[in-house]
Amino acid sequence: MADPATYRPRTGEIPTEPGVYRFRDEYRRVIYVGKAKNLRSRLNSYFASPRQLMPKTRAMVFTATSVEWTVVGTELEALQLEYTWIKEFNPRFNIMFRDDKSYPYLAVTMGEKYPAPR
Repeated sequence: MADPATYRPRTGEIPTEPGVYRFRDEYRRVIYVGKAKNLRSRLNSYFASPRQLMPKTRAMVFTATSVEWTVVGTELEALQLEYTWIKEFNPRFNIMFRDDKSYPYLAVTMGEKYPAPR
């Protein structure tokens, strides 16, 4: 098990924009994918006191050996990228959306005066 302090990014280097983050294990496999509207705030929550984390989250943080992130333009882009990467990497600590479940989606029509849900 890795000590999260060994791979914790310096607070100032984590951006405050929305984005998607990936925790990787010692073999560089993606073990968790998450999204955030503020990457700095969300990632710092993983490195707070390990005793305050839920057991699954604590196990993930101690299994990981690195964390990386990708900044996107909006929260919606983060949601879409998170979903794509969960399907692509099938991370062991992402319990939801593994099977045939999917995220809700919205279709916006351009030919109507007001967009309507479909």
